[in-house]
Amino acid sequence: MNLQEVANGAHKSVKVKKHIECNTCHGSGAKDASSVTKCTVCGGNGVVRKVTNTVLGQMQTTATCYACNGSGQQITKKCVTCNGLGVVYGEETLNIDIPAGVQDGMQLSMGGKGNAGEHGGPAGDLIIQIEVEENAELEIDGQNVIYNMHISFIDAVLGASVEVPTIEGKAKFKIPAGTQAGKIFKLTGKGLPTVNRYGRGDQLILVHVFTPIDLTADEKKLLEKLRESPNFKPKPGSKTEKGFFDRMKDLFTE
Repeated sequence: MNLQEVANGAHKSVKVKKHIECNTCHGSGAKDASSVTKCTVCGGNGVVRKVTNTVLGQMQTTATCYACNGSGQQITKKCVTCNGLGVVYGEETLNIDIPAGVQDGMQLSMGGKGNAGEHGGPAGDLIIQIEVEENAELEIDGQNVIYNMHISFIDAVLGASVEVPTIEGKAKFKIPAGTQAGKIFKLTGKGLPTVNRYGRGDQLILVHVFTPIDLTADEKKLLEKLRESPNFKPKPGSKTEKGFFDRMKDLFTE
């Protein structure tokens, strides 16, 4: 599943290889209707009774008939297609509704959509393993979505208006002047929903400030002029020098 399908839910049609009901005998395992008789062991009841002598007297117990596996019937002539099992290996197309908010590795169950039961028995369940594709721009952290935003030194100093990717498409975002590397911004409610749709996560924007390596002579001269400016000197202990955990604390108390 891609990120948009995780956010909004999805309807998928998939082909599943499994044991399906035999079309020749319709799951009975018999060649035809006349090839089925009442079980001679249990008399058609599907269960057998056993009497055991104990110190307290006779004790009667019941158990599924071993001869007919509880069906109460015995096959005299087997279906040539399934050899009397009532099932064959085949393929079935299933429509699956996947709710919004599923996580990678989560399992969903579809009752009665697994392997067909032998001799007309009940079908098992189909277990669906969710795999979420990696997104080139956004990362998933629980219900939150993380975007690593790389900006220039100039944009960090002066501020800028940019577009950032979200689950719902591009969104305009204003970088405040004086933004520090490591700053985390929060877009409330722009994350993923929970499966039961009680609440929704946020989108977190982590700022990375690019430091240029190869500079021209003119660029170096320009920066040298700014080197001694008081505004370009670090100020430890100021609001702009908060550590990672302080920034996270501020983020979740906004």
